[in-house]
Amino acid sequence: MSEFREEDLAVFIKNQTKLFDEPVAETPEEAEAFLEDCMAVVADSIEEVREYFDEAGADVSGMTEEELKEASEVFALSDGRYLIVEG
Repeated sequence: MSEFREEDLAVFIKNQTKLFDEPVAETPEEAEAFLEDCMAVVADSIEEVREYFDEAGADVSGMTEEELKEASEVFALSDGRYLIVEG
């Protein structure tokens, strides 16, 4: 079973050009394969998004929550979770 929910895949497909110049996936199966290949993660809160970037070595200390939410790698999900995709 996948770690990505149907909504996660749909949100990525709909908004992928926020991060990429051209679509990288057209179907949920393609999106799931792509997200697994690039080791995308789902964070339960914006605080977890900040922790993820901190642990990855990104300097996000001066970023507000809104700036984090607007980052091209961050996709907001309807249930308050966030999909993080590094391009």
